[in-house]
Amino acid sequence: MLNATVWRGLLGLDRSVVVEMVEFDDDEDVVVAHVRPRKVKRAACGVCGRSSPAYDRGEGRRRWRSLDWGTIRVYLEADAPRVDCVEHGPTVRTVPWARHGAGHTRIFDEQVAWLATQCSKAAITELVRIAWRHVVSIVARVWADVEALHDRFAGLRRIGVDEISSKSGHRYLSVVVDHDSGALVWAAPGRDRATLGRFFDLLEASGEGRCAQITHVSGDGADWISAVVAQRCPNAVRCADPFHIVAWATEALDQVRREAWNAARGAITQRRAGRVHGHAKALKHARYALWKNPTNLNTYQRIKLDWIAKTEPRLWRAYLLKEGLRTVFQLGYDEATIALDHWISWARRCRIDAFVDLQRRIVKHRAAILAAIEHGLSNGRIESVNTKIRLITRIGFGFKSPDALIALAMLSLGGHRPTLPGRK
Repeated sequence: MLNATVWRGLLGLDRSVVVEMVEFDDDEDVVVAHVRPRKVKRAACGVCGRSSPAYDRGEGRRRWRSLDWGTIRVYLEADAPRVDCVEHGPTVRTVPWARHGAGHTRIFDEQVAWLATQCSKAAITELVRIAWRHVVSIVARVWADVEALHDRFAGLRRIGVDEISSKSGHRYLSVVVDHDSGALVWAAPGRDRATLGRFFDLLEASGEGRCAQITHVSGDGADWISAVVAQRCPNAVRCADPFHIVAWATEALDQVRREAWNAARGAITQRRAGRVHGHAKALKHARYALWKNPTNLNTYQRIKLDWIAKTEPRLWRAYLLKEGLRTVFQLGYDEATIALDHWISWARRCRIDAFVDLQRRIVKHRAAILAAIEHGLSNGRIESVNTKIRLITRIGFGFKSPDALIALAMLSLGGHRPTLPGRK
């Protein structure tokens, strides 16, 4: 018979737990360890941990799933008496080996949480032999503990705000990322002013004056972001993401390309068009030549651009306008200020409706665009985090609620990833 110290080591327990007996259950083919907390750990509320007087014996003995021994499942079994908490009333007492309300031990939760940040859904459920819904609950519990131990808003100065599609049907998550650490700071379902307002409410609640400590905020130029930032962080420098600004120009260019193609094929409406041939057929595959940066063009695409310059002067001017705006972000601040003003003047008198409308948007966000150039801020870190969230979305395909997805994303990208039990 092994001594108590060895049993505690095998079961992943500390000195606050007494191992009374270990037996093998032939009927269920599992190992059951009968344990109890030491006296100093007995009378505490399972929710808040406050010392409380005994109430009753509860509903009898219960079991907690622990880490497997090879191919054999292991359970801890103990009494579950209740205490009378002044805040929560009659509540099951706390136990040192598991979280309140959980059916798994802490080391089991930690291993599953680590697997959830590393493996696919099928791999986790097959390896640990639990349903995916239990993985969701475990991730939420572990993240709640991490959040309680770490102040994720400490030292927050420069942030980026963006949204990402989490499910079909126009369901979005708003995300906030720390520019300095690259960590995901906050996420919530929705993409409107009220959603982002909840982030600043939480930031202010975590420490007085923390909203005023935000010095820079980058975004994609959406009004719902700019309005909330202007209200809650009036002293912060607002930066418009260069990638999104150039994307506006690319969308305007594509609109001009479609107009040229429809005119060439004799389209009266989208449903009534002539047969695509000749000039229209040559325009059909010009999209990628117009979209790509000049340094990335292949020989065929360069020839296509030369042909457009000779046959479609209006489309060619639109292309030059797009490239002119992209060049602004490659200049220093002083040169960029002059170049942006010249570009606005050029676009205002270009007689291309899509770019006339675009220059109005550029004028509206001019200060934020120049601030992004001056401070070298973009949403690059945010887009990187969004890409990882999309991967997590695929891993967590069985998540029924955005809260579970957010918990897994925060656990994976929040800067405090879980570790395997027994590792430092």
